[in-house]
Amino acid sequence: MPKLKLKTHRGSKKVFTKRKNDVKMGHQGRNHNTGKKSSSFSRAGRKVATLSKADANRLKKVQF
Repeated sequence: MPKLKLKTHRGSKKVFTKRKNDVKMGHQGRNHNTGKKSSSFSRAGRKVATLSKADANRLKKVQF
């Protein structure tokens, strides 16, 4: 019997992006109600966030 294919985890696909050596992710709190949030919060959210090595290793089991 052929091995079953794993389906892509759709929630992870919308949050994480694979790079050469690590996993890129976005910051939280940037979609709505941004008028009441501070400008420093918005600026910090523009920077790239990377997943820690331990979490990246856990994420290897999930396809995205």
